[in-house]
Amino acid sequence: MIDDVWLADTRTSYDTVAVSYAAQVRDALADEPYLSGSLALFADLVRRAGGGPVADVGCGPGHVTAHLRTLGVDAFGIDLSPAMVDLARRNHPDLRFTVGSMTDLDLADSSVTGLLAWWSLIHVPDDTVPRVLGHFRRALHPGGPLLIGFHTGDGTRLKTSGYGGHAMHVHVHRRPPERMVGWLRDAGFTVETQMLIDLDERVPGALLFARRQR
Repeated sequence: MIDDVWLADTRTSYDTVAVSYAAQVRDALADEPYLSGSLALFADLVRRAGGGPVADVGCGPGHVTAHLRTLGVDAFGIDLSPAMVDLARRNHPDLRFTVGSMTDLDLADSSVTGLLAWWSLIHVPDDTVPRVLGHFRRALHPGGPLLIGFHTGDGTRLKTSGYGGHAMHVHVHRRPPERMVGWLRDAGFTVETQMLIDLDERVPGALLFARRQR
């Protein structure tokens, strides 16, 4: 029941802001050399792992999925919000997008070579993150790379509006990188690299590169 509540709130919130959110992030990577560089590294790791499909879980309007395709990655997107998926399909008709939840990830075992969670874990409660990471591990090929981006810090705030002032009702979780590292190791991942970004900004972030243990 608790899962149903936060998932429903997140779905409704992002359905509400989908159009304004997509407009805001459309060209975001152009001005973010560290983020675009990390995606290029991830694409290289996917190629080194043998290539194959890559799931962008929590893809939103699909701008990062599309960017991965420009890097030669066979990426597809999954998002909780039907409105986001509709926009992604409209804006990137050559790519595949489906509606789904990372808490019950509808991917076959070992079916993807790589998996990306690009600031899409920030609304998932702490007690649910290990289950989500278990799904990530199950879906990845042994040795497949995982890239996670998230807000750093410690604490949670309720976001009641955003992206043009539209009403939202989502909890935003900030986490110390070491907490995420611990969850990844417990889920069966080897953590390879950590990158901290925007350290002097209001909301700093982190990127973790991990790999499913064989």
